[in-house]
Amino acid sequence: MSRRPVNSSRRYGDAGGGAALFSYSKSRSPPFISILLIVLGALLIVAYFHSGSGRSGGIKEPVTRVEGDFSCTFEVQRTIPILKKAYGDSMHKVLHVGPDTCSVVSNLLKEEETEAWGVEPYDIEDADTNCKGLVHNGIVRVSDIKFPLPYRPKSFPLVIVSDALDYLSPRYLNKTLPDFARVSADGVVVFTGFPGQRKAKAAEVSKYGRAAKLRSSSWWARYFVQTSLEENEVASKKFSQAAEKNSYKPSCQIFHLRSYH
Repeated sequence: MSRRPVNSSRRYGDAGGGAALFSYSKSRSPPFISILLIVLGALLIVAYFHSGSGRSGGIKEPVTRVEGDFSCTFEVQRTIPILKKAYGDSMHKVLHVGPDTCSVVSNLLKEEETEAWGVEPYDIEDADTNCKGLVHNGIVRVSDIKFPLPYRPKSFPLVIVSDALDYLSPRYLNKTLPDFARVSADGVVVFTGFPGQRKAKAAEVSKYGRAAKLRSSSWWARYFVQTSLEENEVASKKFSQAAEKNSYKPSCQIFHLRSYH
């Protein structure tokens, strides 16, 4: 909630009549009216701050965007506490794949007893110092996800992917998502946008090679069946329960998948 700016040019003392009226009213006001006004002012202040922090017990709304549109990568960061409740020990070692993975990895590394790695599918020439440091230390890799990831099978208990699949054609998607399941031991969590959530932009096409293709939940359900990827019902149920408890309403489609065994 943004505060309305105070008009500093408005001063009671500028007009003589106004100042005299204010002084006259104050002298005639009974003490209980002054007390009442103070109480009302205090209540308004409390109400203001309460409304501004009404979500303090839940999940904060997203404030960042990828290429000016909604970012499911940022949605991952919002759900870290919920993912920890749903996946437990599997969150101790996580691989994130997607644009702006440096921000996700940085947040995961702040969690206790958590190891995190990232794969950035696109160019990071404009990356900040922190991101370049993660790449230099081998924590984040810049890698084309159209090809197999440079990890052994079951290298990570949990793989989280966001935004990246939206820019792949079915030809590459058929290879990429199964490869994520290959390197995971306990599951894959997919964050993808809702149809109609974004519009194609020249900058988006230039960076990602094509505009985002946001698919419906029914399309994804058919695709998972075709690629023999099964829903992780236990994790999905735990995630839903934790989300409800935290008053979290997803702004992206979230799919919980089993790893290949």
